[in-house]
Amino acid sequence: MPKILFVVSGAQFWTLKDGTKHPTGYWAEEVVAPFDEFTAAGHEITVATPGGVIPTVDQSSLTPEMAGGQENVEKFRQRLADIAQLQNPIRIEDVALDDYAAVYYPGGHGPMEDLAVDKDSAGLLVSAMRSGKPLGIVCHGPAAMLPAVDEHGTNVFTGFQATGFTNVEEEQAGFADKAPWLLQDRLTGIGARFREGDAWAPNVVVDRNLVTGQNPASSLDAARELLKKLG
Repeated sequence: MPKILFVVSGAQFWTLKDGTKHPTGYWAEEVVAPFDEFTAAGHEITVATPGGVIPTVDQSSLTPEMAGGQENVEKFRQRLADIAQLQNPIRIEDVALDDYAAVYYPGGHGPMEDLAVDKDSAGLLVSAMRSGKPLGIVCHGPAAMLPAVDEHGTNVFTGFQATGFTNVEEEQAGFADKAPWLLQDRLTGIGARFREGDAWAPNVVVDRNLVTGQNPASSLDAARELLKKLG
């Protein structure tokens, strides 16, 4: 079966407005749910990170209140321990896009720190959009869309309908007044047509080859939309 590339943040912290380094990483559910959905459909997964660093899970995503109960916490912990690819990522700069049928970016606040300014990830996204390959990006993952500018200086996501972690959700999570910038504002600023759903409820937006999910609860539905595009 075709391979799917997971591009995961390598950040261990998010620098807040006052310079404080808030511990973060990738969000557990946004990796586990799509990984299991894709592999159940027979796809092989490769994980890529900036510089090939082993990614860090955001410990907030492994609390009962954020994971949806202690049972999910235990499930996510076990699944993350079982996913060998997370311990053996390749470097984003070494990715050969032709090797993959689709690309997927999970969130967590990590992408706000590294993928939002990563040139190798930006180049990969420009190539993915030009190729027409299915591209899924969830929650804070759309921060990676910000530097995806082509040789003409145009962001390749300008004019696309998309969603991501909303200002309301950031406020309810307690970070809106601490963040150096808000994802919804920045996505609107690059000309994406932001589609906001109810806070914390599944919301997936599909526009051509681009599939975006608003929050952790949207990650499974986003994965299913990617599988539809893969046929």
